[in-house]
Amino acid sequence: MKYSRLRGGTSHEVRGINISPLIDMVFILLIFFIVAAVFVEEPGVKVRRPEAVTARDLEKNSILLAITADEEVYYGGDSIGIDGVRPLIRRLLRVRQMPVILQVDQAADGEALVRVIEEARIAGGAVSVATQG
Repeated sequence: MKYSRLRGGTSHEVRGINISPLIDMVFILLIFFIVAAVFVEEPGVKVRRPEAVTARDLEKNSILLAITADEEVYYGGDSIGIDGVRPLIRRLLRVRQMPVILQVDQAADGEALVRVIEEARIAGGAVSVATQG
């Protein structure tokens, strides 16, 4: 008690660093990174892609469609069929211009691939076929 009177302070003083602004800043940065993150939507089905020597990486913001060996067309884990390709791509391209990437199983029929490419091009999409490189 004598010591605190000599220094001119009270014994109830709390010394330390106030970290409240730091915590606020961390939460603001967390929200920023969550909002700014790019989420890639996978087609939801595994396909065996053919290999190609000219393979290259494409954009992350793209419309990924998968054509299975049974000639089913998938987007986001749901079977949309060949007839669902055109309305889906038109709807997605209204929001933002993105390339259409097809993941085609090695055992899929070429006719199904051509029909999906035609539907995507009619809808206004730029189509690429994904391969292993």
